[in-house]
Amino acid sequence: MGKALIIGCGGVANVAIHKCCQNSEVFTEIMIASRTKSKCDAVKAKLEGTTSTKIHTAKVDADKVEELIALINEFKPDVVLNLALPYQDLTIMDACLATKTNYVDTANYEPIDTAKFEYSWQWAYREKFKEAGITALLGSGFDPGVTGVFSAYALKHEFDEINYIDILDCNAGDHGYPFATNFNPEINIREVSANGSYWENGEFVETKPMEIKRVYNFPEIGEKDMYLLHHEELESLALNMPGIKRIRFFMTFGQSYLTHLKCLENVGMTSIEPIEYEGKQIVPLQFLKAVLPDPASLGPRTVGKTNIGCIFKGKKDGKEKTYYLYNVCDHQECYKEVESQAISYTTGVPAMIGAMMLMTKTWDKKGVFNIEEFDPDPFMDALNKWGLPWKESFTPDMVD
Repeated sequence: MGKALIIGCGGVANVAIHKCCQNSEVFTEIMIASRTKSKCDAVKAKLEGTTSTKIHTAKVDADKVEELIALINEFKPDVVLNLALPYQDLTIMDACLATKTNYVDTANYEPIDTAKFEYSWQWAYREKFKEAGITALLGSGFDPGVTGVFSAYALKHEFDEINYIDILDCNAGDHGYPFATNFNPEINIREVSANGSYWENGEFVETKPMEIKRVYNFPEIGEKDMYLLHHEELESLALNMPGIKRIRFFMTFGQSYLTHLKCLENVGMTSIEPIEYEGKQIVPLQFLKAVLPDPASLGPRTVGKTNIGCIFKGKKDGKEKTYYLYNVCDHQECYKEVESQAISYTTGVPAMIGAMMLMTKTWDKKGVFNIEEFDPDPFMDALNKWGLPWKESFTPDMVD
C-alpha cells in the first residue's frame, strides 16, 4: 500500500512502529528516524523477521528543516508521522509543506521557552496545506485524539446536540517508584504545574494548578482523585462541537506524586528558566528529567489499568441524555504485546490509525484538521481491531 516516515523513537513511537508492522498490508515500508540512530536500529532488529513491513532507519535532527526535507525527498513517504517532541511540530510541518507530504502528530506545538501549548501556530498553516493539496491531521493520540473521535461519534450517533463534555483520564498503574512520570517528564511536569482552565459559555475560565478536585468511580478501576487541567483538545472541540456550553478535562494523580511534585516545585527543580551551574547554563526541569526514571523503562514494572473517556450530556429528540464512551487498558497486557506500558500504548495505537486513515485515503480533505473534523466511524472500528476496544454506558455517574 504505502510508506510512512516515523520521526521519533521514544515510548509512543515504539508502540506505533510495532502497530505499523502488525498492519503490513497498509504499511509496506516504514522509516524510523531520530537523533539517535542506534535506538532506531535496535527497534528494527527486534521487529525484522516478525513482519513483512520493510523497515529502514535514519539519523535526523527534527529541529532542522533542511535535514527533514532531504530525508523526505530521499524516502518519499506517503505520510510523515511526527512522534518527536511538541517543540518540533512546526519544523516538521514546514518540511512536509516543502515536499507536499501528508502530516500526522499526537500533540500540539509548544515553544521550548514557554509552558504554553495551543493550536494557533499550527492552525496558521491551514491555507498553505490546502494550497499544497496535502493533509495535516493534528492530535491523533488518545487525548487529544480518541477523545475527539469519541465526541464526533457521540454527536453523529447519540445526540442532536452535545452541551457538556467531561474528559476523564485515569491512570491507576503502579510502577513502584516513589516518583516517576509516565511520559516525557519535561512535558508531563510542565502540563501539571501550569494553570488549569475549562471552556464555558464561549470562553476559557482559568484556574490555579490543581485547584479543582473531584472524586470519580471509574469502571473497572474504582474511586480515584482527579484534578482539572488545561488540555489542548478543549480548544478544538469548543470550535467543532455545535451547541457546546462547557468542556472540562480531568486527570487522576496519586497523593505521593503530588507531594513529590510540590516539593520539587518549591525548591525550583520544575523551572524552565536557565540557571548558571559550574560555568554552564542548565534548565532545572531538563536536569530533573535526566535524573528521573526513563518512562520507557516503566513498562515491565507497571501493573494496573488506565481508563480514558468522555462523558457527554446533551439532547436527543428534545430530551436530555447522558452517554459515556471510554477505553480500559491493562499495563501488563500492553507490555506483553509491544514491551510498553499503557500510557504509550494508548497514544501509539491511535497514531498508527491516524496515519492509516490518510494513507488509505479513508480520510481525504486538504488542509489542517483536528481529528473530530472527520467521519469517526472508520476510526472507531479500527480502535476495536487494533487493541483499544471502546465501551459505552447510557447511565454514567456524572461529575458535579
